[in-house]
Amino acid sequence: MLTYDYTKDLLNLQGVEVIKIEKSESKTLIYTQLPVKPHNCPCCSHQTTSVHDYRIRKIKDVSAFGKYVILMHNHRRYVCKPCGKRFAEDNSFAPKYYRVTLRLIDEIFKKTESERSFTSIAKEVNLSVSTVIRFFDILSYSAPKELPQVLSIDEFKGNTGKEKYQVILTNPADGTVIDILPDRKQKHLISYFSRWNRFERSAVKFFVSDMWKPYAELSAIYFKEAKHLVDKYHYVRQVIWAFERVRKKIQKKYGKENRLLFKHSKRILTKRNSKLKPEQRERVEYLLYFNNDLRSAYYLKELFYKILDCENGEMGKMLFSKWILTAENSRLSDYRECASTFMNWGKSILNTFDYPYTNGFTEGCNNKIKVLKRNAYGYRNFERFRKRILRVNPSFCVNLKFSSKMMI
Repeated sequence: MLTYDYTKDLLNLQGVEVIKIEKSESKTLIYTQLPVKPHNCPCCSHQTTSVHDYRIRKIKDVSAFGKYVILMHNHRRYVCKPCGKRFAEDNSFAPKYYRVTLRLIDEIFKKTESERSFTSIAKEVNLSVSTVIRFFDILSYSAPKELPQVLSIDEFKGNTGKEKYQVILTNPADGTVIDILPDRKQKHLISYFSRWNRFERSAVKFFVSDMWKPYAELSAIYFKEAKHLVDKYHYVRQVIWAFERVRKKIQKKYGKENRLLFKHSKRILTKRNSKLKPEQRERVEYLLYFNNDLRSAYYLKELFYKILDCENGEMGKMLFSKWILTAENSRLSDYRECASTFMNWGKSILNTFDYPYTNGFTEGCNNKIKVLKRNAYGYRNFERFRKRILRVNPSFCVNLKFSSKMMI
């Protein structure tokens, strides 16, 4: 004889009586009710089991076996005979006024951890887009109470809240997002970091950014004890850009056939010589034979790559200084301009030879943000966009609160 109710176990509805199940092509209706049990009156605290009435309450649940699931719950109201108060029974799987189960809400929260849009989530859970957004708005991400030891800052094109650029703060040491700021204007950055006193800001030992002057000024004013590091990618590309400008100038001097040859060889010319295949190396040598300026630019580019391979920080600094002198004494104006840029950012660049921190993690978060924004066709509400970003990327804190007044 079967003594175990596997239906309740499968549906995870322990303590709930399953009366019957109806199926159709797209959905499953499960008729349920709770057993009668004593309830305390909310007015006089008198205990009662007297039932006043019943009504069918439709509650949407998590989809199962490729079909939408709806609980047709036989909702019961009790009556307190001494005071006449009528009140609803306690329901553990769907709070008062809710027309969805708690586990469906939890499923919505899990789905918002990916880059999908609210519209696609709403289709999967059989709810309206506005309902999914209202549940998502329950999430609350608080501002950080303290600053990390390694602070990375970068901007991204969010086009939300009437601002073109927003700012992301991360901790590349442990791979977490600290906060999202509404814009990159210096006055707003100053206002944001002013909330911490000097002692709290001294906890930041490394400040990582790109080669944008306001970030360097922010580091010098608010994080005086921290070492400012320029992201390696941003100063390496200065050398690549200088080489590309030289290549473009030279290829314009030749006929169509050779000009196309230079143009189609862009990748192998910028690629490290040590990583080229034999046939690619021969092609590069053939192109370098055309022009002395191109050979000089190629030599400076390869010399800079060797500096990046230095395992010793002191050796890297020494070679980097020599490279600047070589570039300044060259007849290539593009490399002289690059050397001038390096002189202006010299201290911050030299710090990268001693410490391993970069904006790599931050740039990865920015890529996720681009996907999130593209899937949603943009966001107008900055706070909602901020929470989506912090939800998709690993963040330091989240506060979850439910509002019993939310009606579906």
